[in-house]
Amino acid sequence: MKDIKIAIIGLGYVGLPLARLFATKYPVIGFDINKDRIAELRSGHDSTLEVEDEVLQGVLKTTAKMETGLFCSDQLADIADCNYYIVTVPTPVDSTNRPILTPLYKASETVGKVLKKGDTVIYESTVYPGVTEDECIPVLERISNLSYNTDFYAGYSPERINPGDKEHTVEKILKVTSGSTPEVGQKVNQLYASVITAGTHLAPSIKVAEAAKVIENSQRDINIAFVNELAKIFNLMGIDTHQVLEAAGTKWNFLPFKPGLVGGHCIGVDPYYLAQKAQEYGYHPEIILAGRRMNDTMGKYVSSEIIKLMVQRDIKIKGSSILVLGITFKENCPDVRNTKAVDVINNLKSYGTNVTVYDPWASSKEVEHEYGMKVTQDLPQDKYDAIVLTVAHNQFLAMELKEMLKTDGVIYDVKGILTKNVDARL
Repeated sequence: MKDIKIAIIGLGYVGLPLARLFATKYPVIGFDINKDRIAELRSGHDSTLEVEDEVLQGVLKTTAKMETGLFCSDQLADIADCNYYIVTVPTPVDSTNRPILTPLYKASETVGKVLKKGDTVIYESTVYPGVTEDECIPVLERISNLSYNTDFYAGYSPERINPGDKEHTVEKILKVTSGSTPEVGQKVNQLYASVITAGTHLAPSIKVAEAAKVIENSQRDINIAFVNELAKIFNLMGIDTHQVLEAAGTKWNFLPFKPGLVGGHCIGVDPYYLAQKAQEYGYHPEIILAGRRMNDTMGKYVSSEIIKLMVQRDIKIKGSSILVLGITFKENCPDVRNTKAVDVINNLKSYGTNVTVYDPWASSKEVEHEYGMKVTQDLPQDKYDAIVLTVAHNQFLAMELKEMLKTDGVIYDVKGILTKNVDARL
């Protein structure tokens, strides 16, 4: 594995941890078009908190000429002499839940401008089967004037990063790999195997690797949708869903899923990518889309349940004050991409309530930019008619929520983790 120089295209939640890992063994150029992000990383700080500052600073270099280490840049010339290009840009959906491949197209154009004979381009972004070879490769060929599998090669190794998880870091998660030819597959596999301590699995084709990734999150989405439906049924029956799941979980093969808000950049998006491709083949995926519909409605359901509790306690809804704890898509993580806490907040506001959002992890600037909402990182000192725990940040678990309530106020636990003074939970 000599003479390898790697370019990581996109330095977000996926790209930076991967770049840091590869930089322990190879020269790595981290490329991102966001100049502010590059400046931040060059200063030795990662605002996503995926890579600790001292770890990042331990691999950072101030020049692109190096034997190992990471140099961050927004200049195309700095990645021109790399021979492996790994694309880790986001793959979102639009307002109608159709896949947006624009970031992949743009990243492919960037790589195409510097692509040389013998180079290999590896995609990690989650896509439906066929995107790498049917959508991205033609862009690389057009921009570079090189021929696929003659002049340059490709691979696909789906990201399995779990934002905010300090136990299952990138090197500790088994990596699926693939290549555009059997020989390239072996090379791509060896490249990842050289840094992934958990091991690798070489898939027989790029399309198999793409499909494997997209069904991982679709399966999880469907399972959560099932328990969300159970929660709605059991709530009508006056039965505690979590107690039911605890009892059922005593069987060895019962899957331990819990009800909740399903957002984020993967589970809340990936099923739509698979559904899109299925529909192109003339098949309407009923179970996958039913799961998505169920999970997409949970924000509205939660807010309506909170309002019902307030009405039952004769709390005037219009003008009432509600504190929402958490706006990130998961606990102990600053990631607000596709967070469904926003659905709860917007629906509560639609009743005429005054909602305060407290989240010590979220960037107030990013939240306002993405959702047009205000969020405070300072614990409010007011008293509220209702408090809603939407995210299980560690800070919230130690709070005495009852002391922050007005008389007859309501505490609603979306995550089902509070052990006392809870009026209802999902």
